[in-house]
Amino acid sequence: MAVARNRRAAGEGGTVIGGDAVTKGARPSSSNGLQLMQEIRLHNGVAIIVGIIVGSGIFVSPTGVLREAGSVGLSLIIWTVCGTLCLVGALCYAELGTAIPKLGSDYAYIAEAYGPVPAFLYLWVALLVVMPTGNAITALTFAKYILQPVFADGCEIPESAVSLVAIVCIAFLTFINCSKVKWAVRVQDIFTAAKLLALCIIIITGGNTHNLESPFKGTQAHAGHIALSFYAGLFSYSGWNYLNFVTEELENPAKNLPRAIYISVPLVTTAYVLSNVAYFTVLSVDEILETEAVAVSFGKRVLGSMHWTMPFFVACSTFGGVNGGIFASSRLFFVGARQGHLPDCLAMINIHNVTPLPSLIFIGTLSALMCTTSDVYTLINYTSFIESSFIAMSLSALLFLRWKQPYLHRPIKVHLALPIIYLLICLFLILLPLYTSPLEMGIGVAIKNLFIES
Repeated sequence: MAVARNRRAAGEGGTVIGGDAVTKGARPSSSNGLQLMQEIRLHNGVAIIVGIIVGSGIFVSPTGVLREAGSVGLSLIIWTVCGTLCLVGALCYAELGTAIPKLGSDYAYIAEAYGPVPAFLYLWVALLVVMPTGNAITALTFAKYILQPVFADGCEIPESAVSLVAIVCIAFLTFINCSKVKWAVRVQDIFTAAKLLALCIIIITGGNTHNLESPFKGTQAHAGHIALSFYAGLFSYSGWNYLNFVTEELENPAKNLPRAIYISVPLVTTAYVLSNVAYFTVLSVDEILETEAVAVSFGKRVLGSMHWTMPFFVACSTFGGVNGGIFASSRLFFVGARQGHLPDCLAMINIHNVTPLPSLIFIGTLSALMCTTSDVYTLINYTSFIESSFIAMSLSALLFLRWKQPYLHRPIKVHLALPIIYLLICLFLILLPLYTSPLEMGIGVAIKNLFIES
């Protein structure tokens, strides 16, 4: 392996010397040492975004959204608005990603605008909370769904079995990602197709509109509950900005980054809204609130003897989500180490496969350690709170750079209203839940303050 740092990088024509090893295939960066190969094409980029977004969320969060929204009608509105918001946010990130075409997404943008200290803060909070927790939630959901057909109806799945399967899933996908980038993106392509097939099955098998006759009955009017319902909905869309983590590996990012966004986010939004409509046409509000596996309950009701296919497809969906999460988050820690904010060993690249092997092993291990059974909705609330805080920082960085660096080359330049609107929404999502869920929000604030003080 070679250390991807300025003081150790040298060479031309894709040959970089690090220590005693020569890395053939990795690209020398003009400012940051080694870069990974540009092996991600447009269809791979679409698969990464769709594959990460459609993870566990759509099969877990409908209960959380409905619980906080209180009614079918408001739930469907929240799902639609969340998708629209993510499209707005993704377009803003397209400007940032093409103007600052570096690995690390938010880390790179915060560092460019505000310097190394806020970027360091983001990196460590992402390392300890956001990335491993997100991977663990998705892996645990995979384990629950893949084990569902093994146990008879009414039998509770042992927590130890769920944790073990989740850890095995993370370990296997870490191995795939360590082996070859092409293997990882191929896994992503295959399982993205499987999860879209699962959503198509859900959409076409719904049909009873009785539950939609009084769509706004029981609507929650409290702003804090509405904000928490957005947390659950936005969690299902989380991953819309993950292609920015691998911008250096994307072919022609100035063209393919926005194209991937235009294709993937509207596709996912349409599928999510139609899937929720299908859920509500088959299951009552009470049935959805009582289940932790909405898709499984749905499958038992409409698929008869073939109901086992639903847990299988959902498991495929979450499996692809874990793969995408490991792939993208490892690049964040790779670039953080490359900038000196993490140990040097995490900035090393395997000289044969051109993969950030230490970073992959690190995030895989940390994600596996997080695979203990917990209240999923509590995890969603406080991780979403932290993530919203840093997305707000990135969007404010876009506005700051518009003022501070007006002549920065921007292949994509969105209307100024878009980042302002999304920034105001992020502030709404950050402030209001402090009154409704002070414990979960307090955990997020404590984690951030810990690093500020240290």
